[in-house]
Amino acid sequence: MEKFTLAVGQVKPRLGDLKWNLEHHVEIAERAQKNSAHLILFPELSMTGYSVRDLNAELALDVDDKFFDPLKFLSKKISIVVGTIIRDENGGIRNALIYFEDGAVKHVHYKVYLPTYGIFEEQRYFLPGRTVEAFETKFGKLGLLICEDLWHVPLPYLLAVQGAKLILASAASPTRLSGDGGEHPGYQINSEQHKSIARLLSIYLAFANRVGFEDGVNFWGGSETVSPHGEVAAVGKLFDEDLIYSNIDLAEVDRARLFARHFLDENPELLVSHLKALGY
Repeated sequence: MEKFTLAVGQVKPRLGDLKWNLEHHVEIAERAQKNSAHLILFPELSMTGYSVRDLNAELALDVDDKFFDPLKFLSKKISIVVGTIIRDENGGIRNALIYFEDGAVKHVHYKVYLPTYGIFEEQRYFLPGRTVEAFETKFGKLGLLICEDLWHVPLPYLLAVQGAKLILASAASPTRLSGDGGEHPGYQINSEQHKSIARLLSIYLAFANRVGFEDGVNFWGGSETVSPHGEVAAVGKLFDEDLIYSNIDLAEVDRARLFARHFLDENPELLVSHLKALGY
């Protein structure tokens, strides 16, 4: 499907309340589907809340747990990406995004870069992912990233080189500022980054950031989608739940790459040879 409608569900999860969060996700995804969306993206740890700390093991589920059955069933009508905590096959607990499509789990991405500085302490509670993979869907090849992953240039680059024309990025980006409207510094910084990545790689980029308060921290929202030309196509509210829609035309990726050939002229072999020479 080269043309489709993407929805981004900017939600305020309840910390540790899996049942309520699941019902909320289903309600929003159903609303998006009724508004003709084909795919919906939710924020990082949208199913559990972010500040889980020692609840990590209690909230962790196997990827094939029956808890996810309502999302699997609904994914026959609309593809769904949710953030949650997964216990992997070896018992490791990981910050994950799950992609549901046609009644099944299509792909799982484990967060690679776990911030542990300032107010962040993810390495205390999660194991890092080790791979980043573009994967086949009914919309062509897509890629998933989680928050800090997007701040490390090689990850979106690797997804684009693998053929992803749309990167779905979920976040739980906090702020200590109150929301009075106007240009929020967190949004401004993140949006400039999204526009740069989309433009340099000539891809679509969707960003889902959560809202709400947890443990004295305020999450600012401002979810958005950006075109392969680096233009913001849709943006969510600050500090409030929202549901935004964008029309995606993957042929626009090809047009962007013909207009500005920097990605077509990319030379991964040069990068690999230099990294090897440096001892990596």
